[in-house]
Amino acid sequence: MVKLGTPTFITRNVLIALAVGGLAGSLFMVFLLEFDRYSSTNQFCTSCHSMSYADVAYRESVHYDSASGVRASCGDCHVSPGVFAATLDHAIGIKDLFKQFFGPDYDDPVINLLHLPEAAFSARSWFRKRDSATCRRCHLQEAILGERANTAAIHREETQGKTCIDCHYNLVHRKVPDEQTFKREAWNQMVEEEYGLEPGVAASLLAGHR
Repeated sequence: MVKLGTPTFITRNVLIALAVGGLAGSLFMVFLLEFDRYSSTNQFCTSCHSMSYADVAYRESVHYDSASGVRASCGDCHVSPGVFAATLDHAIGIKDLFKQFFGPDYDDPVINLLHLPEAAFSARSWFRKRDSATCRRCHLQEAILGERANTAAIHREETQGKTCIDCHYNLVHRKVPDEQTFKREAWNQMVEEEYGLEPGVAASLLAGHR
């Protein structure tokens, strides 16, 4: 009879290493989950003063104050589903911190508004590349009925080759035209009129940040 013993390569040190590695891996996963949870909260996202401008518009939108009582957070819309994808998003987001500290003074409302279109275009591109995955986390396309008679039919029959953000933008933050129709001169003039600036000041401010 052949006796089955413990394989020779499974030593006490190997078992200890496996146990320590398993515990470390579990703790690391817990850390990632908790880091994602905290860094996706509105409190964290609006801790920079520059983000308070986005927060003002958000609080006036249906994503914040809906009839159903459902409230989407910053992370619900801007952080990909899944802990690894979310962690990657947060890591990539570090570049925004560099812009905050070493770029234009985004805390200045004028500077913030002048740069808003580029931020909006970048966000829309992010949604398109992910097929609006964060939208679909809450909204089931085939279940959308809407209040108008043709809303359900539109979402069934006219969405081929499209993703949510192609039609649904300017829902939460300050309205920015579509990138294809955006006119920088008109936007600069709007900012100058809103803040009582002399004509041409907006273009000068932007030129100073390039």
